[in-house]
Amino acid sequence: MKLFFASDIHGCFESAQKMIKAFEQSGAQHLLLLGDILNHGPRNAIPQGYAPMKVVELLNGYANKIIAVRGNCDSEVDQMLLSFPMMADYNWVLLDDGRRLFLTHGHLYRSDNCPHLSAGDIIASGHTHLPVAEKQGEIILFNPGSVTIPRGENKPSYGLLEDNRLSVMSFDGDELSFYNLVPIT
Repeated sequence: MKLFFASDIHGCFESAQKMIKAFEQSGAQHLLLLGDILNHGPRNAIPQGYAPMKVVELLNGYANKIIAVRGNCDSEVDQMLLSFPMMADYNWVLLDDGRRLFLTHGHLYRSDNCPHLSAGDIIASGHTHLPVAEKQGEIILFNPGSVTIPRGENKPSYGLLEDNRLSVMSFDGDELSFYNLVPIT
């Protein structure tokens, strides 16, 4: 199974188009959206290309492939426009090897405040806009960064899970961070 992760679109149509193009080219079966889909939020500048209704139209065309969680900038009004559920604060995905993937935005649940996870489980979140793929204690932390408003010196990015490898990729093909999963025995 190949999974594609994206977070923090913040209503930018140009970024959403790049994300969908990368998703299609990746061959991933599912698009996991980790929140902050349509709105820029009060702490962020309005991104260039801000067009939430165009983002709605684009994403609704992929509704049958999307698993999403709510970010701190997402609202019930957003849910009224989107054809896929996105108001849950978290979601779970069970991987083929038996490990669990905990999906959340990161404003409520994060590495220092997460549910009980087993050794090797993954917490995937956005919110910080920083790419991360690393082991912390017995769990793996994964953040695909932001497709629209990267922080630090980072580029806009997305994440992939394929062949026991978590990767954060820039849209120009650079691998920004990665972690090789050890098969669960």
